[in-house]
Amino acid sequence: MKIAMMGSGGVGGFFGGRLAHAGYDVSFIARGAHLAAMRERGLTIENESQGDIRIPTVRATDDPASLGTIDLVILSVKLWDTEAAIRQIKPLVKPGTGVISLQNGVIKDDILRRELGDAPVMGGVGYVATTLSRPGVIHQTGTMQRVVLGEYDGRISERARFLHEALLKAGVTSELSNDVRRAIWEKYAFLVGISATTTAMRTTIGPIRGNPRTRAFLLEIMREVVAVGRAQGIALPADYADACLARADGLPAEMTASMAHDLQRGNRLEVEWLSGGVVQLGAAAGVPTPANRAVWDILALYAEGGKPA
Repeated sequence: MKIAMMGSGGVGGFFGGRLAHAGYDVSFIARGAHLAAMRERGLTIENESQGDIRIPTVRATDDPASLGTIDLVILSVKLWDTEAAIRQIKPLVKPGTGVISLQNGVIKDDILRRELGDAPVMGGVGYVATTLSRPGVIHQTGTMQRVVLGEYDGRISERARFLHEALLKAGVTSELSNDVRRAIWEKYAFLVGISATTTAMRTTIGPIRGNPRTRAFLLEIMREVVAVGRAQGIALPADYADACLARADGLPAEMTASMAHDLQRGNRLEVEWLSGGVVQLGAAAGVPTPANRAVWDILALYAEGGKPA
């Protein structure tokens, strides 16, 4: 099967790089200096604890239509680029093509279905701590590299099984889910907590989980997400936030979320879809979300980009 990575930064570059290194037919869709570097030098994944992976030659383009039709498109652009990315990948989609988003948030697949119809859209979430450290180079912190994927109707399709087995061969922990909507919300609860705190507090997860007050705030952020999800009919256990906190305790102390990296670099933030999304979905469901509202307000001045003083 032919795979296209729509978005080749920290997430797309990492998972696509692992798949390409394992011998799969992967094309990377990128732009700017990152595209130029991949064309010239290939792609490198740096990891101090596991060693680096170098793929000396990769297929990279800024013109998705030049790739022809594709069997699996993996979408990992920033959320504000979703509609533009969908317009670019439409020429790649043929009957049977799977489109799976590893983006953050819980409305990503609603946008895909609106633009592409139901048939191509698969559900998926990726867990990895990475950043695009410089053009052509993805830096991974820690060893977490996990994908949960599945079809929304719960069946195990050929395309889902292929991607699952390919990820396993590439060294990524992969799970096939028969309730992928729940899996997406499970990540949302965890990610919103880590993103909100490491970005708003401008520090790594170690000090946050080690201080009683900031630890309690992290837990409250995640509890609000769980409450909103349960109000939306998602089968999350009432105490799921405690499991998220336990997972945060297992992260490297120096880990920060990608949104925190974006703040440091003066880039646009995904806060509108993370803590802001919790606030908006909570308001619609009648669930109070004061902790996430506080984070959304704190980061409002930087949501469109700009470094803090």
